[in-house]
Amino acid sequence: MKRSIIVIGVLVAVVGAGAYYATRNSNAQASAADAAGQRGNRGGQGGNQGGGNFGGGNFGGNNNQGGGQRQPMTVETAQVKRADMSNEVTVVGNLIGAQTVEAGPKVAGRLETVSVRLGDRVTRGQTIATVEDREIQEQVKQAKASYDVSAATIRQREADLRLAQTNLDRSRNLFERQLIPKQTFDDTDSRYQAAVAQLDLARAQFAQAQARLDELKINLSNTNITSPVSGFVGKRSLDPGAWVTPNAPFISVVDIGIVRFVANIVEKDIRRITSGLAADVEVDAYPGEKFVGRVAHIAPVLDPATRTGQIEVEIANGNFRLKPGMYAKVSFIVDKKNNALVIPTTALVDLGGSRGVFTANATEQGQVASFKKIDVGIVNQTLAEVTAGLSEGDHIVTTGAAALREGDRILMPGQTAGEGRQGGGRGGNRQGGQGRRGGEGGGQNPAAGAPRS
Repeated sequence: MKRSIIVIGVLVAVVGAGAYYATRNSNAQASAADAAGQRGNRGGQGGNQGGGNFGGGNFGGNNNQGGGQRQPMTVETAQVKRADMSNEVTVVGNLIGAQTVEAGPKVAGRLETVSVRLGDRVTRGQTIATVEDREIQEQVKQAKASYDVSAATIRQREADLRLAQTNLDRSRNLFERQLIPKQTFDDTDSRYQAAVAQLDLARAQFAQAQARLDELKINLSNTNITSPVSGFVGKRSLDPGAWVTPNAPFISVVDIGIVRFVANIVEKDIRRITSGLAADVEVDAYPGEKFVGRVAHIAPVLDPATRTGQIEVEIANGNFRLKPGMYAKVSFIVDKKNNALVIPTTALVDLGGSRGVFTANATEQGQVASFKKIDVGIVNQTLAEVTAGLSEGDHIVTTGAAALREGDRILMPGQTAGEGRQGGGRGGNRQGGQGRRGGEGGGQNPAAGAPRS
């Protein structure tokens, strides 16, 4: 009995030791297989990094590792060329007529006729309206009668003077011959002097009558309202039958043979505008058409509130197409250079406080943007003059330049990011494939990665 118990205990110990060693070996093989699989995966990742990214289309670095942080940008380029440049000053405002005059009566009365309407063309001195003049005509008749009486009185006084002169001459002759006393001679001389005075009085009365007659004739002529200038009727506010008074105009006449443009120019530009300078005038009524004008007057002082000076541009308007009140834009060419070195204004960028352009430089990684400082002269809406920093024929970045930074990778139109990195991609794929195959082999064959006992 005791012997049987000892045999059973030995068997149990042997079976337990065998199970322990089997379990330990299995765990070691599994650990080795896992390690081999991890090495295979790392090899595959290394192949992807070494080939597909570093050697391929990302130009020497993963976008999130190592190389640049920005994607390549598609841009356009242009050549530096030569062209004629001009610097313009542009101002806006309204057109006014060369002369705008209000026509009205000089006498009070009732309008009898108005012979023009809005828009009619008139000439200087043309009668455009009349005021009733019957009362003034009667006054003229009376003044004419007084004038005639004065004229007749003068003739009478002249005859009296001639008679007095004859009597004086006769009395002087007799007195010299001592045929009459001195008193008689003195009486004759007194009558002569009285005749002279009567004639002077008659002439003064005649002048007075003539002045009155002339005054009434002027008043009569003032009942005809005439156009003060040649032009067009711009306003008419009264009709026949209305009562008018002096200094109450009711017809406006505007001369548009020449139209004027008055504008205020800022202090920095007015020094470059001179009398006689040509100007291009554009109005909204005739889009795309330009009219030629010239600076006629420049204010000698500036407005201290706005620091601007007033100028006046005259535009010939022989066909009367331009109308006062039209909104106009006037441009002056204040500076001009022929055959200047120019670039598109889209190429100009400000970087770090410096003004310049980006040029495209070829490197092993592809085209790279490089900033170049330049000096700029005249700048208009489309072109900028380059005074220093570039030469004719240089290539510069235009479209897309504002978004670039120094060292950014760039692509030309039609070029894709995959071009130029196909070789590196193939190499990376091969290395990555080997790494992946190693990892797969380690996972499928655990024993291959297990350490030999």
